[in-house]
Amino acid sequence: MTQKIDHQQFAVSLNPANGEELKRYAYETEASLDHSLRLAEAGFKSWSSLSGDARASVLSKMAVALRRNIEALAMMATREMGKPVSQARAEVEKCAVLCDWYAEHGPAMLVDEKTSIENDKAFVSHLPIGGILAVMPWNFPYWQIMRGAVPILLGGNAYVLKHAPNVMGCAYLIQDMWAEAGLPEGTFAVINVTNDLVSKAILDSRIAAVAVTGSVRAGSAIAAQAGAALKKSVLELGGSDPFIVLADADLEGAVRAAVVGRFQNTGQICIAAKRIILEKPIQAEFTERFVAAVKDLKIGDPEAEDTYIGPMARYDLRDEMDGQVQGTIDGGATVLLGGNKIDGPGNYYEPTILTNVTPGMVSFDQEIFGPVASLITADDADQAIELANMSEFGLSGAIWTGDAVKAKSIARRLQTGGVFVNGFSASDPRVPIGGIKKSGYGRELSHFGVREFTNAQTVWFDRK
Repeated sequence: MTQKIDHQQFAVSLNPANGEELKRYAYETEASLDHSLRLAEAGFKSWSSLSGDARASVLSKMAVALRRNIEALAMMATREMGKPVSQARAEVEKCAVLCDWYAEHGPAMLVDEKTSIENDKAFVSHLPIGGILAVMPWNFPYWQIMRGAVPILLGGNAYVLKHAPNVMGCAYLIQDMWAEAGLPEGTFAVINVTNDLVSKAILDSRIAAVAVTGSVRAGSAIAAQAGAALKKSVLELGGSDPFIVLADADLEGAVRAAVVGRFQNTGQICIAAKRIILEKPIQAEFTERFVAAVKDLKIGDPEAEDTYIGPMARYDLRDEMDGQVQGTIDGGATVLLGGNKIDGPGNYYEPTILTNVTPGMVSFDQEIFGPVASLITADDADQAIELANMSEFGLSGAIWTGDAVKAKSIARRLQTGGVFVNGFSASDPRVPIGGIKKSGYGRELSHFGVREFTNAQTVWFDRK
């Protein structure tokens, strides 16, 4: 049940499992924003003067703080955005693993690089540039922050977070964890601001660059403002990822991966397997197995340990998604499972499977951000690739086949930032993540994420 709230004055946390208000957070004023940016500037000066090893030490302490507080962090995410609690714990642990990995491997990414100039008279340093404004979404309220913040902080920058208004409790908890880990005050700063103050922050000289994860509309607007101010931006936006299953695939494994890849986090994942493209010889058998597996997923209270599908995070997004589903049905698709809101106080939607989906239908052409899978049939591998690339998005994708040589060839033809063979799309600190086309530009994670927001400075001695 929606409530009347003045969203111009407050960021509001509502429990999507029952519609109850959790807390209101008053938006900041220009004066308080200025105070936060002054703290960030001071924190940057202190933090950037430390060595890579000293920064890595703080990352190790952050991993400890996350694990020490895992239950409180997980429950906050469960109550603010409906993530099943077992998945919320896994998200916090993934953040801790991220910190551990960068603490071990990160300092080497900042060592001065040799060049081909004779006698080692030139090298390239990767130097911090200042405060990075991050505008982040709610669907992974900790991981979305940390996967950007950890490499950005390791690089010596300050991180200024504008989080989604429905998960501000998560934002402030992470800020507390960084303080517990010993990060200098202001180096990780949460700002609770409306869009007009986001624009002011982008223009502020204490902000050096901008990172955005979110919708195409939000990313385009923020990137335009950053570009006008001659500031770099990195965007990770929407996705309508293809999940291709060829006739020679391990069907049992492909079905398991498709269920997790589409319905984990109640389907609210940018890199979810949204368009499942099936080669015709296995279409019927895969569909039968897939429908049976999705029927077995438990829907319910996200605080229950065995719940797999929780409520969607926001009521308006459930309504929007339901409109997309009905539009796809009106366009000629067939409902194999679900297709409706679930009655009751919580923001639940039936796990839904649509088949006979073709280009031009809503669920083929648009991103559906929730528990809805679209099944698409291809005559052969070539048509599967063609269908996969018929999207304005290009974030990630998956291929299931028993032929590794074929998989590598297909991967090179897919217009996506990532390709996962005999698996489902995921983010991992050891490899970069990011997209092309309307899925954005730039990369997070691995050494790419560290260096995206550094100054690659050439130093050359005695050039004759």
